[in-house]
Amino acid sequence: MEPSPPADVDAQSTDTAPPGQPWFEQGGTFTCDVRVRYAECDPMGIAHHASYPVWLEIGRTEMLRGSGMSYAQLEADGVFLVVAKLEVRYRRPVRYDDVLTIEVRTDGVGPDGPAVKLAHTYRVMRGRELCATASTLLVSVDGSGRMRPLR
Repeated sequence: MEPSPPADVDAQSTDTAPPGQPWFEQGGTFTCDVRVRYAECDPMGIAHHASYPVWLEIGRTEMLRGSGMSYAQLEADGVFLVVAKLEVRYRRPVRYDDVLTIEVRTDGVGPDGPAVKLAHTYRVMRGRELCATASTLLVSVDGSGRMRPLR
């Protein structure tokens, strides 16, 4: 049984993929809402920059779950996704109790050959206001840390 998202996460939508297409090649944009928690803020009520990677991971995890796969299933199959690269550009401060929409897009699996790298881009929105943009590069590894194909 797949656990539901945390209480402070609201999965909104995901694009659907053609039947039989692997989860990592489905494309489209997925969105989920997160609420800025008190523990994520400094004494002035501004979210700390270290909170953003956690929100990005929530978006990726919920996107994966929305595609019919979960990190728990991947790990049970001996596939682990490690963050090899993370970039965040902060545009506007966010504050305690703000509701943010995390938009996640899978930008590619590449290069040709065995799929071991997975790129994502993100937008962190507060309503219509862009608060941050980000990108990650994940690498698929086995239990010993060696690269392994996703397929």
